[in-house]
Amino acid sequence: MLRIVTWNIRNGGQDRGGPDRRDLLARVVAEQRPDVLAVQELRGLDVTGFAARVGLRAYRAGTWFGQSVAVLVRPSWPVLAAAPVRRPFHHAAQLVTIGTAAGPLTVLSTHFHPYSGRRRLVEAGWAGAALRRAGDGLALLAGDLNTLDPYAEHADRIARLPAAYRRRHLRRDGRTVDTRAVARLLAAGLVDLGATAGPTVPTGYGGAEFSDMRLDYLLATPTLATHHLTTQVIRTPHTHQASDHHPLQTTLSLTPPPLPPPPLPPRPLPPRPLPPR
Repeated sequence: MLRIVTWNIRNGGQDRGGPDRRDLLARVVAEQRPDVLAVQELRGLDVTGFAARVGLRAYRAGTWFGQSVAVLVRPSWPVLAAAPVRRPFHHAAQLVTIGTAAGPLTVLSTHFHPYSGRRRLVEAGWAGAALRRAGDGLALLAGDLNTLDPYAEHADRIARLPAAYRRRHLRRDGRTVDTRAVARLLAAGLVDLGATAGPTVPTGYGGAEFSDMRLDYLLATPTLATHHLTTQVIRTPHTHQASDHHPLQTTLSLTPPPLPPPPLPPRPLPPRPLPPR
């Protein structure tokens, strides 16, 4: 099985004036043992060192605007390609393609704009276009989309937010819940693997801007969705304090590609004939 986790770790695990949460982040990753970790908000974090500490390899996308993101991969899964998405995301977007026995799997880690629904809608278009390169194959969008889904009732939980945070989730009329970014990705054919997983925010660490919301998503192509086994929000005492988001985890019925057969031993050379006497 392939285990994939997406997690916003909040400011690289080091808030200004707050506790250093990097050891706790590493402990959560070690406990959950993901094969692929899509991670967001990496400000100030030594991503390569953190990945090595938990037995993963890091592929990071930087940004001029917000915070970088990365995809971390366990060495038992071969990485076929890795590159950032060359679009001006407020944060960033990183593509990594790994080999599986069912074919290449492309994972996109991203973090949509926190304040503007219009910008999130544009970023959803960029993310969808990046995944379309995988065609009808195996692909997954993983990340903090800062967006509510279009099929649940959100009015009550938005009403409980302070006005400054409430505006993030409403259209310009101040009444209509803004679900356009996720709706656009679903209209493009992606499947929401965590539709019934429950809220990913808030946790016990901060969270005044949240009200029992799911802002973190795992959106799969239909082909990948046929391999879906389970998706759940990881709620433990450690995740309750490690970040202001809980990790979202899915398991897929995928295995690493078979190892190539060992090379054949060299054939012995025939004996050289003796020269005539």
